[in-house]
Amino acid sequence: MKKILFVCHGNICRSPMAEYVMKDLVKKAGLEDQFQIASAATSREEIGNPVYPPARRKLAEHGISCGGHAARQLRNSDYEEYDLLIGMDRANLRNMYRICGGDFNDKMHLLMEYAGRPEQEVADPWYTDDFDATWRDVLAGCQRLLQDLSEQNRPVS
Repeated sequence: MKKILFVCHGNICRSPMAEYVMKDLVKKAGLEDQFQIASAATSREEIGNPVYPPARRKLAEHGISCGGHAARQLRNSDYEEYDLLIGMDRANLRNMYRICGGDFNDKMHLLMEYAGRPEQEVADPWYTDDFDATWRDVLAGCQRLLQDLSEQNRPVS
């Protein structure tokens, strides 16, 4: 089982969008039993809060539910529990390193690395108010991440 944790600043916009998009892609691929997917924040600001309404609406536009989400903060123990910890921007990555005490097993990455755009960050729609751009980036990153992970699990002939 591959365990993935998506991380952003508050865990109410980008990382839950990535969590629920990835869960949807995995479900549609019939791979639900092969993945554990969650999300977390680097800050404490939004702990316990649901997905931000515009992000929730953007997911709903694509038939994706995010009900029951409650923002939580990244813990040091998450580093051991998850195979991949995927941040949305470099500030997230710096805070992930701080909270987890480093990245000794190359588990921490930026989502856009998987979309072939390692220099790009997923813009925070809390500030940009551009949930369409965030949706496109999150979808592209998650699609390629799933493709990469599926290819890694294919038997060699």
